[in-house]
Amino acid sequence: MDLSERFEWQGRQIAWGSVGQGPAVVFCHGTPWSSLLWQPFAEASSGDFTVYVWDMPGYGQSSKRPEDAVDFGSQTSAFAALLEHWRLDRPHVIAHDFGGAVSLRAHLIHGVPYRSLMLVDVVAIPPSGSPFFQFVQENPDLLGQLPAYIHAAIVRAHIQGASHRGLREDDLDALVAPWTGADGQPAFYRQIADYDERFLAENERRLGEIDLPVRVLWGSEDTWIPAALAHKLTDLIPGATLRLISDSGHLMQYDAPIPLTDEIRSWLGRN
Repeated sequence: MDLSERFEWQGRQIAWGSVGQGPAVVFCHGTPWSSLLWQPFAEASSGDFTVYVWDMPGYGQSSKRPEDAVDFGSQTSAFAALLEHWRLDRPHVIAHDFGGAVSLRAHLIHGVPYRSLMLVDVVAIPPSGSPFFQFVQENPDLLGQLPAYIHAAIVRAHIQGASHRGLREDDLDALVAPWTGADGQPAFYRQIADYDERFLAENERRLGEIDLPVRVLWGSEDTWIPAALAHKLTDLIPGATLRLISDSGHLMQYDAPIPLTDEIRSWLGRN
């Protein structure tokens, strides 16, 4: 799927693409991912829907300027501005990882209306963050200066650990690529350094205000965000439903693409 479009927001270039016809569906990625995760699923839905994918500032093909904040608050503001730019009327939103926190915050804090919300292995409520995240937050500048080959090995190991079944080499290469080079390496550590759970705590306090269809999907073998948090999140959202996907880790898009495709098709069809 082509991300040839650019939206300029506060001096940043946000890469995005759209295809299809019908009601709008917006896919949101998390960290350290990009819209690449969602593109096959967006294309599969494009026969009945107009699908939108985008790379958050600091990710994928979007700009990675060192002076730009990439925390939850900044990403939420970018998302709200992008939705306004697209002039969408209550889109369906499907989010993964901290795309969940961003989409929830856009709805709860910015008042952006959705038709429905699907949350897939999301960062949404505390606690979150691994020991690796904590180490990076304490040493972001130091790690940004690592030799490129050591940095690449760290990123590969980090990303590979998100999959329960294991990633193919070509898929792993594609996921690692945006975080290499003069712009990518410091951007990788910067997005972790800007990670702030205060935004998640604010989201959690307001989840009871949600009044729209919400579906929660979670990999039963997610070691990044254990399934116990999925149950807690679902209980906090009025009317939300949960399904655990067996033999899937944090990267359901690669571990269980068929069940995920079926869930997306069924969910959009019902709503």
